[in-house]
Amino acid sequence: MSEQPDQTRSKVGRLIQEYEMDGVGQELEDRWLGRGYESQSLRSLADWFNERLLRAKIERGGGTPLDGEVANLYRLLSQDDVTAGMRVDAEAALERNDIDPETLQDEFVSHQAVHTYLTEFRGVSKEQATTDTDRIEKARTTIQRLQSRLIAVIESNLTQLRNSGRLALGDFNVLVDVQVLCTDCGTSYPITDLLDNGGCECQIEDDE
Repeated sequence: MSEQPDQTRSKVGRLIQEYEMDGVGQELEDRWLGRGYESQSLRSLADWFNERLLRAKIERGGGTPLDGEVANLYRLLSQDDVTAGMRVDAEAALERNDIDPETLQDEFVSHQAVHTYLTEFRGVSKEQATTDTDRIEKARTTIQRLQSRLIAVIESNLTQLRNSGRLALGDFNVLVDVQVLCTDCGTSYPITDLLDNGGCECQIEDDE
């Protein structure tokens, strides 16, 4: 397996490290590929990232943004239909949080920067998303069929034993719960949860 390039050499990766936005890189990837989220466009991801960056800068300065405050502030700073007066007010709000508006604008990333980060520094692509999803769904289908077959076999054998008087048993249901234990961290997952999450959390964190 080839070694991935240093993510901090990209603008997005550098900002993630500088502002300690743990998990943002993985979430960008998941949101683009549609893993656990509705797949988002690169432009939408750039806006999402810039809002996370703005929140991180406010919190670093000791501020605690209210619900919706960051999204509204970002809109005032980035949308073309905002009046000059509204933008001035937004910039004043930044300065009250010890954030230089000009520096912030320079740090905001474009959709091209997000694409470069994901494809060149995380090594993912839209084609991979389709492939990964297909493989996971095939695995899920195979496992579910095996579980159904196992349940049917158990039910059949128990019924035969009960009907022949060899086993005392009333009405019953057979439950098959497949658990996967990650021996690295000791966490156990139902197989469906493991597939839905894209793997064990300890391994996902190590890949970031």
